[in-house]
Amino acid sequence: MTSYRGNPDAVRALVRPDRVHRDLYLYISEEIFALEQEHFFANTWNYVGHESQLPKPGDYITNEIAGRPLIVVRHADGSVRVLMNRCAHKGSRLVSAPCGNTGKFFRCPYHAWTFKTDGSLLSIPLKNGYEGTQLHDCEASKGLVPVAGVRSYRGFVFVKINDVGPSFEDYFGDSLSSIDNMADRSPEGELEIAGGCLRFTHQCNWKMFVENLNDTMHPMVAHESSAGTAKTMWAGKPADEPKPMAIEQFVPFMSDYKFFEDMGVRTYDNGHSFTGVNFSIHSKYKAIPAYDDAMKARYGEERTAQILGMARHNTVYYPNLTIKGAIQAIRVVKPVSAGMSIVESWTFRLKGAPPELLQRTTMYSRLINSPFSVVGHDDLQAYRGMQAGLHASGNEWVSLHRNFEDGEAERSGEATTVGTSELPMRNQYRSWARYMTETM
Repeated sequence: MTSYRGNPDAVRALVRPDRVHRDLYLYISEEIFALEQEHFFANTWNYVGHESQLPKPGDYITNEIAGRPLIVVRHADGSVRVLMNRCAHKGSRLVSAPCGNTGKFFRCPYHAWTFKTDGSLLSIPLKNGYEGTQLHDCEASKGLVPVAGVRSYRGFVFVKINDVGPSFEDYFGDSLSSIDNMADRSPEGELEIAGGCLRFTHQCNWKMFVENLNDTMHPMVAHESSAGTAKTMWAGKPADEPKPMAIEQFVPFMSDYKFFEDMGVRTYDNGHSFTGVNFSIHSKYKAIPAYDDAMKARYGEERTAQILGMARHNTVYYPNLTIKGAIQAIRVVKPVSAGMSIVESWTFRLKGAPPELLQRTTMYSRLINSPFSVVGHDDLQAYRGMQAGLHASGNEWVSLHRNFEDGEAERSGEATTVGTSELPMRNQYRSWARYMTETM
């Protein structure tokens, strides 16, 4: 079996212009997973939380990126800081709860060293015991280690652990238009997290989940048993009969190949992409008059039409964030091991919008993204089937040939093509190979 540690050429060889090797895709290699944590996730910009989760100074959430435990905290000056969740003394985890308010400082539960919310050392018990030592010259005296790469964009907080790689603006580029559209859908131009999250384990590698989001060749096949049943139940109803929200959200998954092909897909450098260039399964949701009126009062009729006319399906902010702007929901993938991931689904409230919008979002999250979603379990069954099937011998490669063009890899990652193309997957894996080997 090939060893990949310290062997960037072997890692790059896993990704060809039109296919990927099963060592990457089968996700049986814990060595590759460990290298991803060490290099790939540390070299890329990852979503860690939303500013609305930190309304007051001292509010914090915890997260883990690239295998590093992190604290995201609102400092006394109102800024958002991201710190390594490790006491500078003996290395104890400072914070265990997923969220809370620490007040003006963090206190280590082991020896009671305390640190300000900007990470600086505040106090040490019996400090006179360190007189005459070199404590002031060592790392412990500098306090908690801050993450250097931190950027908040329209309330979405991202981090990059390593110093290598592109700036935030260069990494995301024009793909940020999907976040802009989601925030602009608020009559006040702001979003806030509504409630907690729906969280469940996927028995698959994180790449399998992310790749599936812009795969429009599977819905009418994989979701036939769920969305197909809903479509059959509604068949024969008068065209003007109001659809229940569940039918409105379920049935479009059973659109035909032409619908998804004409929908279009847009890719960007560094693995980002979205489906729904021309329209999407969210385009025909019934209007909510009070919401339209609030938007027109804020933006005017023309700008409101532009904002609401952009109904993108899934936007992938590679590697860990995916958003549905027209639904005001996001999903965040958290790698656990080579064959296991946790997916979190969060809903947002559009500030200034009527409650019907949040009702639509929460309904969608329950029907499509929750642990008891029949649509979600269609996908989960597909992941499990791939995980099992790729153990078969005789073919070590996975095809990504659909709509492939010679020289594609040498051109920019920014392109618009038919919605059923596998270009977004190829674009992701080219980015994976680049950032995986950048510090090897």
